[in-house]
Amino acid sequence: TGRTGDRTRNWLWGAPQELVGVVGLEIHAQIHSNTKLFSGSQVGFQAPPNSLVSFFDASLPGTLPVLNRRCVEAAVMTGLALNCTINRKSLFDRKHYFYADLPAGYQITQQRLPIAVDGTLTYSHLGGRKRNAVVTKSVRIKQIQLEQDSGKSLHDDYRNQTLIDLNRAGVGLMELVMEPDMSCGEEAAAAVREMQLILQALGTCQGNMAEGQLRVDANVSVHRPGDPWGIRTEVKNINSARNLARAIDYEIQRQMFVLESGGTVQNETRSFDGKTGHTIPMRDKEGLQDYRFMPEPNLPPLMVYEACSTAPPGVAPSQMVVLEEVRERLPELPSVRRQRLVETYGILPEHSFTLVNEDGLMDYFEAVVRETKAGPRKVIGWVMNELQGLLHQQNLRVSQSPISPQALAQILNLQENGQISSSIAKQVFQELWKTPGKTAQQIVKEQDLGMVNDSTEIHRICQKVVDSHPDQVRPPWARAASMRLMSSGQEDYCC
Repeated sequence: TGRTGDRTRNWLWGAPQELVGVVGLEIHAQIHSNTKLFSGSQVGFQAPPNSLVSFFDASLPGTLPVLNRRCVEAAVMTGLALNCTINRKSLFDRKHYFYADLPAGYQITQQRLPIAVDGTLTYSHLGGRKRNAVVTKSVRIKQIQLEQDSGKSLHDDYRNQTLIDLNRAGVGLMELVMEPDMSCGEEAAAAVREMQLILQALGTCQGNMAEGQLRVDANVSVHRPGDPWGIRTEVKNINSARNLARAIDYEIQRQMFVLESGGTVQNETRSFDGKTGHTIPMRDKEGLQDYRFMPEPNLPPLMVYEACSTAPPGVAPSQMVVLEEVRERLPELPSVRRQRLVETYGILPEHSFTLVNEDGLMDYFEAVVRETKAGPRKVIGWVMNELQGLLHQQNLRVSQSPISPQALAQILNLQENGQISSSIAKQVFQELWKTPGKTAQQIVKEQDLGMVNDSTEIHRICQKVVDSHPDQVRPPWARAASMRLMSSGQEDYCC
């Protein structure tokens, strides 16, 4: 792997500067819903195989789809948060392809007329020499479409067989298609993190990439500015923002190396190996696959209404998705939160990124600020350094912290009142982390850590120390004389 890393760096140094990367993303977000997109089956991650499968999910003859209203509202809310145009009428299509974990032989999606189009995602990342300058960019959202997820194939090479789990088949997805407005892995990773935060804030997707709730495909090519875009490759199913950045940067450098060596970039699908940091060919895409798209005959057009008053007579309110009502439920979005934190508490922009990006950290910070006399800047120092340091050291989430916001506020109040010093406050924090059942006051009292401000008491303590160390207190000449007397007496005694 060392040689490979050296070779990758050589590609970067040897490639001409005029070649630049072009990156577009397709994000598949699993909709946070109790049931699937077209059936009443429950949605669960670690359920026993094939235990969450309805007749429709298994594609038994005679079964029909019933659209889940929650999934439609989630897509509409996501579209509004991303400044999309919500199509008042959208259509469902069948996309035909054969996979063993796709029982019907087709996927229900929205190819012709999706539910939302023409949006914008504004994202920021830390740049500059010291990585403390906020760089803000935007990427266009081409469309958001509703579609079914497929099942899961488990390949057993030892027995030479494939096992099928249909629990995931039919789970509702939002496919968010981004235009190729990014140029490197760092930008793509920042865009995905921002999208993840937005979806989590909306409650439309839990965004746990480790559980496959957010999966990313990256379309990567290189070209010289002013020239047509180069041949692209697709890197499939990347499961973390960090791996996304690594995969894209590797693929850009690989394509630059191929072109500078006189070769041709192949139009292919590749996967990313997180251990080696390389992308690996899966299949070529030179022969365009015919998905035989056709209108879904069992689903009518999906209608979204601006207000209840615009719906035609006879439509039950329970069957309507109303834009006016969805807009009212939009929460505070991450970008607005960051701006509010900076303006309200006077903290640095990079601190606002950490507070918002770490799940639960912003609520923790604001709870401490409400309970303590200490200023927000002092609180942010404790949250960033002491709290986060121990959380990361022990691989804990904020919700798992043994020290509550109220407990941290008590420590800060003791320090603000002059009862303990700053070094003692950190010592109390460490003790409280080990014994969360106690309070800061109890630890200070038990270990006699409090500061003494009474001059009479300080004088008494000093006098006690002096009295208990008479030899150290006597002046040097008195100690020398005493030593001579002891020595003389010793000689007389010996004689």
